[in-house]
Amino acid sequence: MRKILPAVLVLSLTLAVPAPARAAEPGFEGYLREAFASTGLPGMSAVVTRGDRVVYSGGFGPGVTADTPMRVASVSKSFTAAAVLTLVDEGRVELDQPVVTYLPEFSLADPRSQRITVRQLLNQTSGLSDRTVDIRATQRAADLTGYVAALRDGKPAGEPGARYEYCNVNFDVAARLVEAVDGRPFDVALRERVFGPLGMRASTVGDDVPRGHISLYGAWVRRAELPGFRGGAGGVVTTASDMGRWLISRNRATPDSLPAGSDYAMGWGVESVEGRRLLVHSGNLFTYTAVQALDPATGYGYAVMTNSAALYDDMYDVMLGLVALANGSTPEAPGGQRQRLELGLGLTALVAAGLGVCGVLRSGRWATRRAGRAGWWTGLRLGAGLLPAVLLATYPQWVSFLSNGRTVTWAQLTYFAAPLTITLSVAAVAGLATVVARVRSWRAVTK
Repeated sequence: MRKILPAVLVLSLTLAVPAPARAAEPGFEGYLREAFASTGLPGMSAVVTRGDRVVYSGGFGPGVTADTPMRVASVSKSFTAAAVLTLVDEGRVELDQPVVTYLPEFSLADPRSQRITVRQLLNQTSGLSDRTVDIRATQRAADLTGYVAALRDGKPAGEPGARYEYCNVNFDVAARLVEAVDGRPFDVALRERVFGPLGMRASTVGDDVPRGHISLYGAWVRRAELPGFRGGAGGVVTTASDMGRWLISRNRATPDSLPAGSDYAMGWGVESVEGRRLLVHSGNLFTYTAVQALDPATGYGYAVMTNSAALYDDMYDVMLGLVALANGSTPEAPGGQRQRLELGLGLTALVAAGLGVCGVLRSGRWATRRAGRAGWWTGLRLGAGLLPAVLLATYPQWVSFLSNGRTVTWAQLTYFAAPLTITLSVAAVAGLATVVARVRSWRAVTK
């Protein structure tokens, strides 16, 4: 995910309404139907564009159509960047000016924050990081003004402009900058500057969307989205039909204009897919998942969205299949990875529970065999039984570490990671019960 010169993406928002959808190009609908069946998703919508027309759009699952609203999570970042770029196009914002030029309230505890530029926000090179700002405080904010105020005690993790680090704060600050310069709430400004001119009449920023789903050992469970602030970084709700209009408006963007060595900018990244350099951005909330991609070489655009979230993200695989199909390949339908992963976790939980029951029931025999010869090996065996409990106690910390420092909370781990959370909890309880039972039995036989 990577850096794009702003001139490429500056909106020429001249009512860029796509041509009416024609008959689907061969293969897209059949592939998507097969992918939907093999992934076992509760609902999915998708759109494929080429040049200035929609070549396929549709929905799969109960009540899901191309016009069903879906949260698109971090795909929102490209819309926020587009809103900023309309202000650049009007001469009201300069990308290389400090953010405080337009947003004096943006004041952190470190004076380096005063040098963060608008471009650095949109390129994720500002130095802002989940590790050095109070993410939990920002999630409690009621609006973008409160969000920026919650950053007051934070600081950049490094020198502004020195390195790329993905952080939602960048785009929520950018959204507040849009409010400050435009003079209207962000949702209104985005509607008037981006959605409206493109004919995206069903798109908005907010929570007006049905409950999504989480995957629990292969079964889909409907849940309300986890509360938390979602503004410019992840607040957009849209449809496959509207995403078609958006992708058509973006089809001039090209990775060929990326400066050497850069990898993200303006809410888009560059990834190698099927031997091609595509502009891509994915989005993951806790009950919805989405991905968008553009292939500048062929003019194809793709967006796939689902009303679900799980440990394994099927949306990216579905998008890869669409790219392969557009390039003349015959992709296999994705699917099965989520089911196999969660089946493995379920079996692990059952084995852990069984071992815990056996450990408790046989603790007396274990203690009798070791009576009078307790030593380091016995202590090591007992300590091994505590390992799952230690992992559970530090669970958010090591998941955060594996997520490149992104803040992870216990509440979040009961959503997409629910099967892993339950399995680890079962193993921890089983291990603790075995250790306690063995210690008590050993004390009883050595009195």
